[in-house]
Amino acid sequence: MIQKSIQIKLEGGLEARPVAMLVQVASQYESRVYIESADKKVNAKSIMGMMGLGLGADETVTVIADGSDEEEAVTGIENFLSGR
Repeated sequence: MIQKSIQIKLEGGLEARPVAMLVQVASQYESRVYIESADKKVNAKSIMGMMGLGLGADETVTVIADGSDEEEAVTGIENFLSGR
């Protein structure tokens, strides 16, 4: 299991379309992937869970991945949240 703090660099934060895209990115990986913000931890492959976080631009989240491709998963999520 690995975890990494990442700042959201998407201009509008995680609104509906970016959340849907993030879920697609997370779903590419076999590992379990979670996003943690404040006291909430949700499955990054769940669109409803991600929408419930209501994350804005410049907020910092912790990405947690556990599984066979955990490093790739964290890198993929980081690239997306960083706007790369």
